[in-house]
Amino acid sequence: MCMTFKLPTAVDGTVVAARSMEFPMGMPTQLAVLPRDHAGSSDTGGGGRGATWSATHGIVGMGVFGHAGWLVDGLNDVGVSAHLLYMPGGYCTYRMPKGDGTDVAQVDLIAYLLGTCASIAEVKAAVEAVNVVGLDPGMGFVPPVHCLVHDPSGSLAIEFHPEVTKVVDNPVGVATNAPFLDWHLINLGNYLGVSSENPPDETVGGLALSTPGQGEGLRGIPADFTPTARFIRLFSLLQLVDQAKDADEAEQLALHLCNAFDIPAGVVKEPMGGHLVPEVTVWDSVLNLTTPRYAYRMIGNPEAYVVDLASVDFTTPARLQDLPWTGGFTPVAVR
Repeated sequence: MCMTFKLPTAVDGTVVAARSMEFPMGMPTQLAVLPRDHAGSSDTGGGGRGATWSATHGIVGMGVFGHAGWLVDGLNDVGVSAHLLYMPGGYCTYRMPKGDGTDVAQVDLIAYLLGTCASIAEVKAAVEAVNVVGLDPGMGFVPPVHCLVHDPSGSLAIEFHPEVTKVVDNPVGVATNAPFLDWHLINLGNYLGVSSENPPDETVGGLALSTPGQGEGLRGIPADFTPTARFIRLFSLLQLVDQAKDADEAEQLALHLCNAFDIPAGVVKEPMGGHLVPEVTVWDSVLNLTTPRYAYRMIGNPEAYVVDLASVDFTTPARLQDLPWTGGFTPVAVR
């Protein structure tokens, strides 16, 4: 039940995207750094020859299962971001391995795209050059995903349909999970007319009627946590929020929108290993695409942390760094 979105451009030209990771706790995750000149390769697990590539861009993001190159979220040093979101229910069919040097496992896809691409136009060409296959990174199954990409000029979705891998332009810059993006875009037509203002008072048969409080203009927006409801709610809020003035305001606005979708433990549960486990918002990321900054906040720590990619040494080897999973409120002395 993950999501990603891109804010309307701020007054000063800043473009900010964000992402939330909703999943049961337990996936080993660390902050990952990949250098600008890293030699990328994909082990597809089938014994055949996987793809290799020479990166030209440094990357910061979330690496999983102890591999800096297995990114589920990331931002490169020229402001392109990519995000793997869960895509169950038959909406992800990976290609069969070819073993000819074009195979890229889905867990390596972000490292490949962000390491070699400076725009979504280059991402489109890069996807055409590879064959994306599925790999179990240590979960006990091959996780189905789709890949969402943002840059300052646009957004796209990479979807793995039964017959072909599709790269789909995303004009609204919003994505959640199944079904495919085209269905979500058509469904938006069922929720036109959302407003930040209350409807006007009416008199019916001599009875004066007025709304009992603010927010009536949002009536009808679905409030549950399903992917379809989150897509509608997120799209609607993005149409109504005030335009941010600058980078600081845009980054804060993105985090506020993430807050509106936060799932605490116990609200949503799913069967796993023979019992029910809570699905929670494990972490959020806020990505400044204009002056590349990668910010993140963990489930057990209310503080937001940020990496300015201009300050990262992208000449040193790939590396992982533990995340600040626990923290607390900042104490204040009252005088």
